Amino acid sequence: MWDPELAELRRRREQAERMGGEERVARQHATGRLTIRERLAALTDDWREVGGLTGRTGDDGFTPSNVIIGRARLAGRRVIVAGDDFTVRGGAADAAIHEKQVLAERMAGEMRAPLIRLIDGTGGGGSVRQLEEYGRTYVPHNPGWDQVVANLGRIPVIALALGPVAGLGAARLVTSHVSIMVKGLSQVFIAGPAVVEAGMGESVGKEELGGWRTVAAAGTVDLVADSEEEAFELVRRVLSYLPQSAWQPPPVTAPADDPGRTAAELRAIVPRDRRRPYDMRAILDLVFDTGTVMELARGFAPSVITALARLDGHPVAVLASDPRVYGGGMTAQGADKTARFVDLAETFHLPVVHLVDQPGFVIGTAAERAGTIRRGARALAAVYQSTVPWASVLVRRVFGVAGAAHRPHDRYGLRVAWPSGDWGSLPIEGGLEVAFKRLLAEAGPRAAELKAEIAGRLEAVRSPFRTAEAFLVEDIIDPAETRPALTEWVHDAYAVLDPGPNPAARP
Repeated sequence: MWDPELAELRRRREQAERMGGEERVARQHATGRLTIRERLAALTDDWREVGGLTGRTGDDGFTPSNVIIGRARLAGRRVIVAGDDFTVRGGAADAAIHEKQVLAERMAGEMRAPLIRLIDGTGGGGSVRQLEEYGRTYVPHNPGWDQVVANLGRIPVIALALGPVAGLGAARLVTSHVSIMVKGLSQVFIAGPAVVEAGMGESVGKEELGGWRTVAAAGTVDLVADSEEEAFELVRRVLSYLPQSAWQPPPVTAPADDPGRTAAELRAIVPRDRRRPYDMRAILDLVFDTGTVMELARGFAPSVITALARLDGHPVAVLASDPRVYGGGMTAQGADKTARFVDLAETFHLPVVHLVDQPGFVIGTAAERAGTIRRGARALAAVYQSTVPWASVLVRRVFGVAGAAHRPHDRYGLRVAWPSGDWGSLPIEGGLEVAFKRLLAEAGPRAAELKAEIAGRLEAVRSPFRTAEAFLVEDIIDPAETRPALTEWVHDAYAVLDPGPNPAARP
């Protein structure tokens, strides 16, 4: 019999379950945060830990590893979870055995199962205090980072910041497809306030440096939750749009909305005055399956809207412009947001629906200092490199190079326009004075009258029906019929999906 060894096994498991001990667990709770084991219980079903006996035995007894990994079910799907235990040396890697994190990455990638990272701590190489203990320094490296990068092209990776997250922990957070943080509970930064003050002479608090307002506006995180429980629900919801891996198509659900539903409200939503904005999100809510629009990175580059949604139960990636911000114009940050989102759609075979009202790149000295054209060209390249089916609805404006990014023009894609469509190399309002500058200057006191005459002539050829006559836009539709047109298209789109990993995936 092996009773002594089995008793020792039980004892060690009990020690691991205690994490950093009662005092540190109480300290974790005092900050309003759950422990890692409470998080696992709240997030997953059928949890199966891997490496639960890992740790170190010293003069003060057994200290478990502060990285907990394992297999689980989440909404019925197989997932791999890796979580930091802040009660053991604040989640720092010096108290962990890094092979556990590496194994979680490899396990998820090779089992083709989504990976969920629960990050609470630095995840880095420890503090300066340990140099005397080790008797040496080391050349920095990130163990298993090849697996972290490889997983971007093969499985969905969702990362949550559930406390102060810095250094390598922050890098693990953003090297994901969707990142989530909790208001007031988590902060994300390269280095914390004490290091910033010592290194830069800048005195700043945790919230100002890396709180949710700062981080969401910078695009560091995609979603912000009000609580840990809400963050876990966001994980479930995001995952519901994504396939198990890049080798599979996205999961189609039973439709909960009429695919042929029309929306008469769409006929009046775009104002006749081209200078007036409107609510693009109201269009999304009327076009896609009711209650399925899930916007990502709303606080970052707000003139660009990126969202996951469903059409007749089929997940799609949604691009749109918000005409209430810069008129919907594309900024340098908006270009980065667009490129990353198109890469997500390409990696996980999500057909793209683009609701287009694009007046062009935002211009001016600030735009030039931000390198808008270079970053905009990168967004255009992402669109052209995509291979997933593409549908564009020309809601209003389509101008310039940024407007040309409304679809990959080198292959077939559904494209329809509303009667409110307005397009060209430059808007007439902005281009007229440039094009007729000399003529207007020579007109002297008649300049205003002449300008009005020219504008009237140009307005006559501005009608989208003239463009349709030349087959330069394929169809003009009643806005109320947008949803039926797209739901018919999405079935054809899914019929030609060709799942497989995307070697060009980027974080």
